[in-house]
Amino acid sequence: MRIGVPKEIVSGERRVALVPEVVPALLRGGNTITVQKEAGLSAGFTDEAYRSAGAVIADSATGVYGAADMILKVQRPTPDEADKIAEGAVVVGLLQPSGDRALFERLAARRVIACSMELVPRTTRAQMMDALSSQSTVAGYKAVLLAANALPRFFPMLMTAAGTVRPAKVLVIGAGVAGLQVIATARRIGAVVEAFDTRPVVKEQVKSLGASFVELDVGDDEAQDAGGYAKELTDEHIRKEKELIHKHAVQADVIITTALVPGRRAPRLVTAETVRAMKPGSVIVDLAGEQGGNVELSVAGQTVVDSGVTIMSPLHISSELPYHASQMYARNVAAFVALLAPEGKLNLNMSDDIIAAVCVTAEGNVRYNPPGAR
Repeated sequence: MRIGVPKEIVSGERRVALVPEVVPALLRGGNTITVQKEAGLSAGFTDEAYRSAGAVIADSATGVYGAADMILKVQRPTPDEADKIAEGAVVVGLLQPSGDRALFERLAARRVIACSMELVPRTTRAQMMDALSSQSTVAGYKAVLLAANALPRFFPMLMTAAGTVRPAKVLVIGAGVAGLQVIATARRIGAVVEAFDTRPVVKEQVKSLGASFVELDVGDDEAQDAGGYAKELTDEHIRKEKELIHKHAVQADVIITTALVPGRRAPRLVTAETVRAMKPGSVIVDLAGEQGGNVELSVAGQTVVDSGVTIMSPLHISSELPYHASQMYARNVAAFVALLAPEGKLNLNMSDDIIAAVCVTAEGNVRYNPPGAR
């Protein structure tokens, strides 16, 4: 299998799909690897490091796409990039499967096999391939640092000659992988943390990290699906959810939101009324911005201030720690490639639950339909 790794061209994207440390294992698996010149430089990986690991460096994207049976990416291809992928080749990346379907129709028309790493099932067997979890870990950590930098006060309690400084109060909305990392990081730097999630099953995880759990009266079967992800709630539950969040938000110095429902727009949980009732100087980091945002006043990719409250909605936040984000993602991708192309030969086995879940296009068809699509 001839594997190609192009340089990411989406604005602000500093990650790379493959890092030098995973190259030798892929070579031993019967593959060859071509990396575009300076593809990993923004993440801290030099061309010489790739060469030393056994990869070939191509001067241009054309030199990567034209000779590859499999393209490894972070972001979904642009239309121009999609047209460069060889007919019948494989593309693996974070392809945003619930996004613009036209891209997948474009790829399917050229019989490209598109594999979206967001769709890796949350099972023990697939754990090493779980790119959503690895990138969410990075995002949760970085979100706390962004909030701490923007907050005009200390996070930890301090005992000083000038008196005692009380710790910041942080409210975390969503206790998935990103939310749990937010809790752990905020606690490490001394904040008092409480976390809200519709899934009662995460209560013990939240408490084990030293945070208080804000609980909504909803059953496990109503709150999460078989894969462990949050489900969309009824209108009545959403009303109660917003009321509960408002009560705790107005007491918080920082809110970090991470609530997502796979395949759907992110739920709007923090209303404009809630933001305007918060203390001036408070900070909100909305990690759901790319899926529409959890905060009514947030603007994806921007920082806005309303009523003295700073609302940050960063895009590609994992790219702000590109070295480790790339390293973790590359390990996820390499594990998937080993499954998809054992011994360097494509094995599109649709009876395999991981391959079947991840494969968005195959045999000229778009296989994936977002939840709720007809």
